Amino acid sequence: YSLLWKFLLIMINISMTTGVWSEIRLEQSPSEVKRPGETVKMSCIISGYSMTSNNIHWIRQKPGRALEWIGRMDTGNNAAIKSRFTISRDDSRQQLYLQMNSLKTEDTAVYYCARDSRGASSLPEHHIGEPSFIASLDTGGSNTVQKLNKKYTLYVSFIE
Repeated sequence: YSLLWKFLLIMINISMTTGVWSEIRLEQSPSEVKRPGETVKMSCIISGYSMTSNNIHWIRQKPGRALEWIGRMDTGNNAAIKSRFTISRDDSRQQLYLQMNSLKTEDTAVYYCARDSRGASSLPEHHIGEPSFIASLDTGGSNTVQKLNKKYTLYVSFIE
């Protein structure tokens, strides 16, 4: 497994076994459909802890592909997409944002915000938000993507 995939598995495992889902929440903006060249700004609303003391990551998974780390607030972004993607925050609202400019069809993916924090214990605590599906489609094209979520699966099909 890649390092990112192991990171996600650890996040899910620890979150489920420690029962912290009811205490800490990461709530993401709804799914959207955009055309190439447009801009989208996603939000991640954080409750249950102060985001000023924790790392919040953005991760995405393209259809049929492995997870890809986008970036986090304190260290910047993946160099491959840094020029088009911006991560920002509003501490007063407890929100983290991911803005993607000049969307390309290859930006179609499931996007996750995820918390990574080391507390007083020796084990890290990780939390992941509900995914946001973003589709960027060519005119006249068709696309089918599966939204990955333990509670339900959403199949989206667009045909012009």
